[in-house]
Amino acid sequence: MSSVIKNIFRFVLFILIQVFVLNHVPPLHHFFIPYLYFLFLLWLPFSINRLFLLILSFVYGFTLDAFTGNYGMYTAPCVLIAYIRPFILNLLIPQETSEQSYIEPSPSSMGWMPYGLYITLLTLLHHTYLVLIEWLQVGNFLQFLGKVLGTTAVSLLLIFITELLFFRKSKYRNKEA
Repeated sequence: MSSVIKNIFRFVLFILIQVFVLNHVPPLHHFFIPYLYFLFLLWLPFSINRLFLLILSFVYGFTLDAFTGNYGMYTAPCVLIAYIRPFILNLLIPQETSEQSYIEPSPSSMGWMPYGLYITLLTLLHHTYLVLIEWLQVGNFLQFLGKVLGTTAVSLLLIFITELLFFRKSKYRNKEA
């Protein structure tokens, strides 16, 4: 399956899972809300053009906003993590090794520790910004902090379960790519 078709499938699948499954899960508490949709952006190839990544993240977030009716709620965090993603990847992996050898971020291409740090940092950043937008009107800092930490914990659990259940084979770049 080509990379473009695979990523189009992921785009649609993650939106549908978030809108029709995770958004209808009754929350255990108002601090724990499951989000998995942004994993699509984290799994995009290393070599994706930065401008295209920002445009794609805007379209992706706006698509989710259109389904939920909260315009800007998901677009802004998606664009933020798409902007920060290349910097985090440059910090976590040497340029001459994984990024040139492998196609996309995964535990097998980066190693579990750098991959876990990559996922954790971007998840925490995404959820902090999402909850900030959501709770800007309330102003209670302890509720804000509790929701960021609770939502991040639930999302990280979902991400690592997804990673273990749907193991992605590491694909190497060929010399033509």
